This record gives sequence, structure tokens and C-alpha cells, in this order.
Amino acid sequence: MEAAVKKLDLTDHRQAEQLLEVQLPAYRIEAELIGFDGIPGLRDTADTLRVCDEVFYGCFEDGVLAGAISYKAEDGIVDIHRLVVHPSYHRRGIGERLVRFVLEQFRGRVTAFIVSTGAANLPAKRLYAKLGFEEVRDVEAAPGLFITEFRRRGDC
Repeated sequence: MEAAVKKLDLTDHRQAEQLLEVQLPAYRIEAELIGFDGIPGLRDTADTLRVCDEVFYGCFEDGVLAGAISYKAEDGIVDIHRLVVHPSYHRRGIGERLVRFVLEQFRGRVTAFIVSTGAANLPAKRLYAKLGFEEVRDVEAAPGLFITEFRRRGDC
């Protein structure tokens, strides 16, 4: 069965819990990669997800939420806030599928897409580069923690 991308409704407590079941282990892996356990997504609850004002889509494999992406679209810019894939589903193209899904939703309708990730998160950096994002700069988000910001034009 092929993976399906569907909008998540986080006012549904079960969907919010399913998202946490993907997000928490995904961010634990990133925390290990970047050597920083203060990632805000590690402290999320179903309630904080419900009120975060992000739009969420999930990728389901055989009815199981395997990964999710969230974004905010404002002033012609789509800011990808989260891209999480459960470790059991790594290396299956789910992250790429989710980013491509968002790019297609807004192709030609926005001026840019932006995203950031830990500078030491090489798998995420490779994915964004593969999808046409260009590194803009590294920012020290906390002492010793560097975040790489990426940008991609909205018309390509």
C-alpha cells in the first residue's frame, strides 16, 4: 500500500497523540545528532500542539502515521517549522515526500520557502539541498548550538 499524505486535525486528541508518538522519538534522534537536548519539540504536549498555529500534514503508511510536516504561510513566505519522521520509518523517502508535498501546495503562489535545522544535522541538510534549498547562514541559537537557515524561491 502506498503512503498517503493527509491533513492532520490536532483538535482531535488522538491525532495529536499520534503526532507526539512520531515527533518525540524523531526529535530525540536530532538531539543526539546535534548534541542539544533543548529542542522545543521535545517538550510539546497534545495541548501545546493544538494551539501552535501551524498547519500539519502527516504521511501514513498502512494507516500508521510515519512522519509529519508543519508550516506557517504568511506574507508570501512558507516557513516549514517541523519535519519529523519516526525512526522506524527512516530512509524510506517520507521526509522528502512531505517537503515535496508542501512545495507543490504553494508552487507559484509564494515568493519563498524557508526552513532551518541543526547545523550538525547532516541528513536534514542533505535533504533540503537536494530539494533546491540554499544555505543562507548559520545562527548560534543557544551557546554552542548552531542552526542552519535555508531558503528556496517559491517559483521553482
